[in-house]
Amino acid sequence: MTKRIFKSIFVVSLLVLAGSTGLTLSILYHYFGNQLEKELRTEAAYLAIAVEKEGLEAFESLPAQAERVTYVDKDGTVLFDNLADSRDMENHGQREEIQEAREKGFGTAVRNSHTLSRKTMYYAMKLEDGTILRVSSVQYNVPALLGGMVQPVLIMLVAMTALAAWIASRVSRHIVEPVNALDLEHPEENQVYDEIAPLLTKINRQQKSLKHEIAEAKRQQEEFSIITENMEEGFLVIDAHTEVLSYNSSALRLLGAGTQNGRQSVLTLNRSEGFQNLIERVLEGKHMVTNLDFQGRSCQVAANPVWQEDKVTGAVIVILDVTERMRGEQMRREFTANVSHELKTPLTSISGFAEIINDGFVKPEDTKKFAGRIFKEAQRLITLVNDVIKISQLDEGKFFCEKEAVDLYEAAREILKRLEERAKENNIHLYLYGPHVKVNTVRVILEEVLYNLCDNGLKYNKQNGSLTVTISEEAGRTQIVVEDTGIGISEEDKMRIFERFYRVDKSHSKAIGGTGLGLSIVKHGSMFLGADVKVESTLGEGSRFVLTMPEEEK
Repeated sequence: MTKRIFKSIFVVSLLVLAGSTGLTLSILYHYFGNQLEKELRTEAAYLAIAVEKEGLEAFESLPAQAERVTYVDKDGTVLFDNLADSRDMENHGQREEIQEAREKGFGTAVRNSHTLSRKTMYYAMKLEDGTILRVSSVQYNVPALLGGMVQPVLIMLVAMTALAAWIASRVSRHIVEPVNALDLEHPEENQVYDEIAPLLTKINRQQKSLKHEIAEAKRQQEEFSIITENMEEGFLVIDAHTEVLSYNSSALRLLGAGTQNGRQSVLTLNRSEGFQNLIERVLEGKHMVTNLDFQGRSCQVAANPVWQEDKVTGAVIVILDVTERMRGEQMRREFTANVSHELKTPLTSISGFAEIINDGFVKPEDTKKFAGRIFKEAQRLITLVNDVIKISQLDEGKFFCEKEAVDLYEAAREILKRLEERAKENNIHLYLYGPHVKVNTVRVILEEVLYNLCDNGLKYNKQNGSLTVTISEEAGRTQIVVEDTGIGISEEDKMRIFERFYRVDKSHSKAIGGTGLGLSIVKHGSMFLGADVKVESTLGEGSRFVLTMPEEEK
């Protein structure tokens, strides 16, 4: 802007300088022309007086540097000329100024010399005797005048041009300086040219509108970020070149990618073949829903192309972690199969024994024995059904028992009394240690958990072993420790002992009885109570189960 203003001012200055110089020269030229005419008239008047008195003798006193004087007779013959020989001069009767003088008493004429770039002004006066006295002087035209003073004119032009440039520079900077100093953040506070006021008003309105739009966009972006960041599902938006435009932390976590720095290809987040094929297909315009494994987790990936003017410009990808659902479905399938198997075994026995009795193949004295076998299998079946019901109730949270203050020591002692006869059969010693600590909890579920822990300690114990229950308080939380001297649990089995129907020693399972749901009931019961259960075990030496009650339940 400064350069344009400078050029405009500079050009205008030069034009004004050129125009004013030409006009001044023109005025001076005409002025000096008129002055020359006056001087010639005055000189002719004085010289006419002398000629009328003295005749031709009056011309003898003319100085050498005098203007040209010509004396013409009535018939146009040149009688005298101070610059030329009158005898060689032609008749001047037809000259313009001579003819005009004869008619009016005086006459003027100007004749140019193109070769000499000058003109000559003639003034003629008629004397009383009819003769004509003419005085002439040379007047140089503008080019001739300028030609005689080229150097000073050039110096003047250079000086004036430099001055014009300096003035244009100063003026342009002075004009632009207030514009450059405008505070566009607060346009309405500027005091500058009136011509800029409408522009500043418009800028102010646009800034307010822009700030409002930016604030709204920022608010929407923050809302979008809050929503996506709190989604368990992974969320990705990519462009047609696979570059990630938007994502949430769940997507990076599920894909097993680190923190993203700047824009990068979504293919760098996970390089598995299945994921790359999905990206290629969705960018071809195909809706994709598939299951993929990322970092050992099962994920359902839904990808939708983004269309714009019949062209795929990107894609939206949603990743759902379905590991628990898949695991739950697998567990339900296993549970169904195990329940079916566990129910089938006693039912088959009951059906077989009943069929033998019904067909009369049993001796009367053996009937009681077979009836005992049927009763035992029926009890096993009832126990299994009851355990399955308990697991289902714990899963669905259908226990509506009121909480009450329970003495853990007394509850543990009652459970050990119920198991005392079975412990004697295998010569297992039962021990109970600790203070009488009361907790506010659901008695039925707590007793079920303790019973199954102790029952499990008896089943997998050794002859002449021991089962010890210890109650203690540590760091403000109550703990119940059930420790046995049994067969122990391997590291591999520790991860699965709380699964339904899982048995550590499958070869020994029929001999020890049980449904395989005891520790599963312990796990779900502890979760219902808000307690935490952990296991410590050494293979061949025994196991130690620690049940930690929640602090708020005391």
